[in-house]
Amino acid sequence: MFDPDELEQIREAKSEWEEETLSPTLERFGEREEEFTTDTGGNTVDRLYTPADVDLDYREDLGFPGEKPYTRGVYPTMHRGRLWTMRQYAGFGTAAETNERFRYLIENGSSGLSLAFDLPTQMGYDSDAMMAAGEVGKSGVAIDSLHDMETVFDGIDLGEVSTSMTINAPAAVLLAMYVALGDKQGVPREQLRGTIQNDIMKEYIARNLYIYPPEQSMRLITDIFEFCAEETPKFNTISISGYHIREAGSTAAQEVAFTLGNGIEYVQAAIDAGLDVDDFAPQLSFFFNAHNNILEEVSKFRAARRMWAKIMEERFGAENPKSMQLKFHTQTGGSTLTAQQVENNVVRVAYQALAAVLGGTQSLHTNGKDEALSLPTEQSVRTALRTQQILAHESGAADTIDPLAGSYYVEALTDDIEEEAFDLLDEVDERGGALEALKNQWIQREIQDVAYERQREIETGERVIVGVNEYQVDEEPTVEVQEVSEEEEQKQVDSLNAVKEERDSEAVEAALDDVRAAANSDENLMPPIVEAVKVYATVGEICGVLREEFGEYEPGMA
Repeated sequence: MFDPDELEQIREAKSEWEEETLSPTLERFGEREEEFTTDTGGNTVDRLYTPADVDLDYREDLGFPGEKPYTRGVYPTMHRGRLWTMRQYAGFGTAAETNERFRYLIENGSSGLSLAFDLPTQMGYDSDAMMAAGEVGKSGVAIDSLHDMETVFDGIDLGEVSTSMTINAPAAVLLAMYVALGDKQGVPREQLRGTIQNDIMKEYIARNLYIYPPEQSMRLITDIFEFCAEETPKFNTISISGYHIREAGSTAAQEVAFTLGNGIEYVQAAIDAGLDVDDFAPQLSFFFNAHNNILEEVSKFRAARRMWAKIMEERFGAENPKSMQLKFHTQTGGSTLTAQQVENNVVRVAYQALAAVLGGTQSLHTNGKDEALSLPTEQSVRTALRTQQILAHESGAADTIDPLAGSYYVEALTDDIEEEAFDLLDEVDERGGALEALKNQWIQREIQDVAYERQREIETGERVIVGVNEYQVDEEPTVEVQEVSEEEEQKQVDSLNAVKEERDSEAVEAALDDVRAAANSDENLMPPIVEAVKVYATVGEICGVLREEFGEYEPGMA
């Protein structure tokens, strides 16, 4: 961007400015902090950035939107052509209540649905299981059988909506239900649109909602890749999730590194299973967090896009441009929300959403202000959705592509995050890849160290959290709390029992036998699982068969 002589002149001019203009002011007034860092302390923030801090080859490092290396965006028009998909995460209590919330969101302008599942469903248990007691419908909707999925989408044409499902260990079963429901509605499979999270590695790293050992889990994932490439080409087969890694306490650079490291592991597993990289890679998607430091978050998104393009081309030999495009969903940071002064969360969410849009996200979920206390109420969900709509139509942030490109600070920080993330990926490779690194707990320890330090800073007051350790008020939160009652839990159990009584039990047993046979062969598991859910075999029954054949994972297992 500048020739060496110009850069040297800038360095000399900066030194002169520091001595003649800056120094007297520093001596008299000082600065607010001895050292400034990015949000997670991963990078020191210099006082001033100039062209001398950025070493860019424009065509190689930035390029143009829709062209390698995709730093400036994966599509030529980005948000000028089509706004990001405005998803609102929903799902609580019964399937009927979730259907009501989905209809409400569609009526208020939501362009994509995002389905949350309760803890028993996420762990592959039915609502009547002993392990499910007290948790049915609490963190999302309870889905036991295809009957519940039919109720969730009653009156909603799957050919007209895009649906994201946050499900991992039992992802194959819930995807099978969505496909089966599409079949029942008469929607061609190639028209189904959405995303299945299906990212089991981050469960071993950050959330612990796993069922099977890693190798068997990877087999399920690659079976989904193969099935969807042939049957549902518009459906994203995985949402490789940095979100939960960041929620566990990682830095921005760790979020990028460990997420892309997991992506590398999935791609390699699919190739090892005999799939061609350009057949499945276009259906991969990513899921990142958006925290409060706007410029760090924008730089993180830009660095991740550039890194993935390099990885797919140089490491895996991808030739299809779509295989190199990092398309991602963003959710605002749940861990940044506070129970104290919940109205402040509206502001936090708005800034985080701005960062996601400036960073070029393909879809966005904005958290409700009350999510530190409970499931979001209808009013807080509407405010969260309106935040996106105001951002889209009133702020101007979506009117030009990658508007912060060329900022000396943003470009320097993009480079710094990329360099740090690639260094971490080198360490992951040295430890045998992401799968081995997580089995040996190395990735978990790296994140835990950062989380501990951040918590120490909050408790000592070194890091200010408005309304928590500074600017407190002596008042209790006065917000409506969304709760799920014991009566609603029993209602779900009764519904499940009715399904079991009405279905063809012999057909269920035969379908489960087919799932068992596929699990013990090289056959793709998805077709028999689809057939099993069509005869109303339950999540718990199908996962139970796989538990028996695959075993269950315990940390520290070889």
